[in-house]
Order: sequence, then structure tokens, then C-alpha cells
Amino acid sequence: MTYRTEKDTLGIVKVPVNKYWGAQTERSRNNFKIGTESSMPIEIIHAFGLLKKAAAHVNFELGILSKKKKDMISLVCDEIIDKKLDDQFPLVIWQTGSGTHTNMNINEVISNRAHVLMGGILGNSPSYIHPNDDVNMSQSSNDTFPTAMHIASYQKLVKRTIPSIQKLKKIMKKKSELFHNVIKIGRTHLMDAIPITLGQEFSGYVSQIDHGLNAIKKTLDHLSELAIGGTAVGTGLNAPKKYDIKMTEYICKYTGLPFKVAKNKFEALSSHDAIVESHNALKQIAVSLIKISNDIRFLASGPRSGIGEIYIPENEPGSSIMPGKVNPTQCEAMIMVCTQIIGNDMAISMAGSSGNYELNVAKPLMAYNFLQSSQLLADACTSFSSFCVRGIKPNYQRIKEFLDKSLMLVTALNTHIGYEKSAKIAKYAYENNSTLKEEAIRLGYLTVDEFEKLVNPSKMV
Repeated sequence: MTYRTEKDTLGIVKVPVNKYWGAQTERSRNNFKIGTESSMPIEIIHAFGLLKKAAAHVNFELGILSKKKKDMISLVCDEIIDKKLDDQFPLVIWQTGSGTHTNMNINEVISNRAHVLMGGILGNSPSYIHPNDDVNMSQSSNDTFPTAMHIASYQKLVKRTIPSIQKLKKIMKKKSELFHNVIKIGRTHLMDAIPITLGQEFSGYVSQIDHGLNAIKKTLDHLSELAIGGTAVGTGLNAPKKYDIKMTEYICKYTGLPFKVAKNKFEALSSHDAIVESHNALKQIAVSLIKISNDIRFLASGPRSGIGEIYIPENEPGSSIMPGKVNPTQCEAMIMVCTQIIGNDMAISMAGSSGNYELNVAKPLMAYNFLQSSQLLADACTSFSSFCVRGIKPNYQRIKEFLDKSLMLVTALNTHIGYEKSAKIAKYAYENNSTLKEEAIRLGYLTVDEFEKLVNPSKMV
């Protein structure tokens, strides 16, 4: 690889000749060779493109940036937003906790790309647009990075995560309605309990998902607050009056989303409770989906030695050694995804507590984990809906078999012959491998007609 020379306040740095980034990006690239999978999320980069474009327009309107510079910065920002420069952002999340390196990566790429668009050659003469003085005008990494975090996170939730969860809820609700007359045995403590309908069982899943969706939506108000205009510590030093208001107006215009100026910029820079709060709602849904996925795979277990009350789609062969085996793979994938999200939540909680005085110093980690969780949950819900839930069918024969054999139907007799006599019926039926009806009649507690009238599963649900 051939190199050109760039310089920053610490001196000269060699940079790959064909890359738009500059000295500060290259220093970070060489100083933080940590991990192979943890590049800065591209959603953060695209959010920065929106932010830097907005800043150029606002600074021009406020009379502190020339029209020509505003136009050139906007032109490059459009390329960033349109994903044309994705390969120019090589930095990992394991860098400065403020995200300064990524902010400067953006600034340098905009500066150098503008230089080339204006006919310049990389490395030859300073760019007409300075990365700090022009691209970063009225800003600090300390307010731009959290602003990009909120833009990217909000967009991901409303455009990908929430719609995917809503799709799963809709399909689950349809199944609940289809199964509303399918009477089966309920289970508590993994043991036989009184009857329930399969539809009622699925309605519980629908409610869990609905509560999780509502929890996410309730966090959007806090997440919509933008730190921009707080600059270094929240005081707004070097940002002109009304800069924050105008910036938020432009960002709303570009995204079509209801962002607003942070109520308190000291809080917006020094803590990221909005991210913590919103991700906690993602964790809530993850917890629910693990329960739901486990229930479904247990209900489908077998086919001959498990519960087997439902059929789930057979998508792939399940074993490299056991012919004909098919496994509940979508359930397993969902459980792994949700386990990852729960882990991410712990990391975000610890990172959120790392706000020392006026600045949180774990921003890149929070951004990475939040966006990963949001994307994973969206993808897993889509996959689970399409390749599992949509194809669930009751195994009517198996359901009836369990229902007919259940000893817990005796519960219906409690209010007629008392708990102790009912327990004796169940005990003898179990010990003698007989039926509840047989023992109730043998013990002289009920007649045939009385038993059949009282022990009716359809009236117990």
C-alpha cells in the first residue's frame, strides 16, 4: 500500500493514499487494534451525515459559514447518507469513550472528499474546508456523538424493531383466535393443572408482546431528546444562540421524526439514561420471547416421547447422525438472540453508569449494543413469525388424550364434595391407574350423571 502524509496537532501521520480520512482517524486505527467484529455501527455514521449536513445549514443561516462551504459539506454529507462512502469509516468501538475519534473520522472524510470534489488531490495543499473549524463548527464530539446515538437508535426502533414485533404480535393474535375452542390441559410447575384453551394460552403470549411494545413506545419520548448544542460540557460554549433549536428542526425535517432539544444538556452529555431506559424495554421483550419460545418448543416436543400438543413447521433436517430428526430451530435461534440482548443490557447498564462528572465515557459501546439488540430483535421476530408461528397447528389427538387422562379435572368437584374427598378421588385414580369417574362412583361420592354434569372441561375454561 502507498501512503500520503497528513498532519494534526501532534505531527505528521502516514495515511493510505486512496482513503479520505486524515491523521486523527489513522492514529485511532493504529492505536486501537482491538477485536475483529466491532466496527462502529454504520447507522451511527449515517446519522452523523444527517447531523453534519444540518450543522452546515444552520451555521450558514446564522451567518458564520459561507454558502460555498455549506454547499460542499452538504454535498459530501449526502454521499454519506446515501451509503456511498461506507468504506471510509474504519474505526472500532473500542476507542475513546466520547466517540471523538469517530467524530473526527467524519470531519476528516468530509473535508478531504470536498477537497477532491473541488479538483484537489489528497495530500496536496490544505483542504478548502477545515475538519475542525468548518465541519465541526459549533459542535463538540461530546454533543454530536450522543445526538447521532439518539438519531440512529430512534430510527432503528421505529423503522425496523417495532414493525417486526408488531408483525409477530399480529400473527400470534390470529393463532390465538383460531385456537380459541381447542380445549387442552393446563400446566403449572410443569405438572398437570386444570383445563385451558390453546387460544387462551396463546393470548398470554400476545399480551406479553403487547406490553413489551408499549414499553418501547413509552421510551421514545426521552430518546427523542437531542444533546446537540451542549458542545463540550453542556453549557453550549462556541455554539451561537438558537443553534440547538435550528439543528433539531433540520434533523426533524431530514428524518421525518419528532426529535426535540434535550431538556437538560448536562444530563444529555453526562448520562445516557434514555438509552438505558429504551434498551431495558428491549430486554423486557427479550425475556418474554424466551418464555414464549420455550413454551412453543416444549409443546411441540416429541414427536412420540414428548408433549407434542402442537405441530411446528419442519424447516431443516435436525441431525447429522439421526435420520428423520427435526428440531425447533427457530425457537432456539430466538432464545439465543434474546440471551444476547439480555447480556447487552447488562453491558449498557454498566456503561450508562460510567458518566463521570460532565461526560459519559462509554458512548460507542452503548451505541453498538443498542443497535445490535434492535437489529437482532427485529430480524429474529421476522424469522420466528415467518418460519415458526405462522405454521403452528394443534395436534388434536394428543391434546384430547392428555385432557381425558388428566387427574386435575377433579378440581371442578371442590365446591360440591369438598377438597379432601376430591383429593381422595384423584389419589385413588392415580394409584389404581383408573379414571376419576370410576373412583368417584366406587367411593360413593357421586353418581354417573352427577360426575358427567360437574366434570365438563368445556365449562372449566
